[in-house]
Amino acid sequence: MKQEIKKVMYVPDGESEEQALARTTHLCISAHQDDIEFMAYSPIAECFGRSDRWFAGVVVTDGAGSPRNGLYADFTDEDMKEIRIKEQKKAACVGEYSFQMLLGHPSKQVKDAEDLSVTEELVGILRAVRPRFLYTHNLADKHDTHVATALRVIAALRKLAPEERPEKVFGCEVWRDLDWMCDEEKIFLDCGAHPNIARCLSGVFDSQIVGGKRYELAVEGRRLANATFSASHACDTYSALSYAMDLTPLMDEKTDIAAYVTGYIDRFRAEVEGRLSAFSPKGRA
Repeated sequence: MKQEIKKVMYVPDGESEEQALARTTHLCISAHQDDIEFMAYSPIAECFGRSDRWFAGVVVTDGAGSPRNGLYADFTDEDMKEIRIKEQKKAACVGEYSFQMLLGHPSKQVKDAEDLSVTEELVGILRAVRPRFLYTHNLADKHDTHVATALRVIAALRKLAPEERPEKVFGCEVWRDLDWMCDEEKIFLDCGAHPNIARCLSGVFDSQIVGGKRYELAVEGRRLANATFSASHACDTYSALSYAMDLTPLMDEKTDIAAYVTGYIDRFRAEVEGRLSAFSPKGRA
């Protein structure tokens, strides 16, 4: 039996859906509920309380396969889908999102490279929103569904006309941080504004935290560590920081995706080898 796809559109301030789409300037497309708040807090904070810029989120999967414990130990997959929708709506309200869309696809479908339906759906959303800035998962992430989601986003962007595309596309940290990238290639996303809101957004996903993963502590710890370790010979200029990979060039279908991403790895390797060589006796590096 074909699984029913439950799509949800939520506009926290009650504005019309048409206006909520049109006013959005910063859009994040994520694999799961809570990914948005973990990887895209910087644009959330940038838009918070503003009337001239608006953040919005799109979650691609239904979240059915999440681990569960405590209060949620006996919840079925269908129960968890409903809980995760409710939690994501809470986050959208706290963060004052322009809208929150949940597409409700099973992870298996998103990971199926031959299934074009997710890509086509994202094309329609991107055409309707026309965001200036787009955030999604980085392509060196170690979560299969995260990488698959990012690839569907890129495929959708390549179907748009140049004038329909965002100015910049960012691949953000969730299940693998980007500290390893060469410093000059990292995009710094300032996460220091409204720390109280940041904690609320990370902590609202109770079903995931009670399930045995202290995401709210881990995300804050990563941001604090990035802020301190981002520069070895300077005082801290950030109080909280996350990194992103520039995915903008991948909107061009002539750019090979694998070569583009592994190029970051190759340049990191060259940097490490160069530093070792510089401080080693000749012939011993």
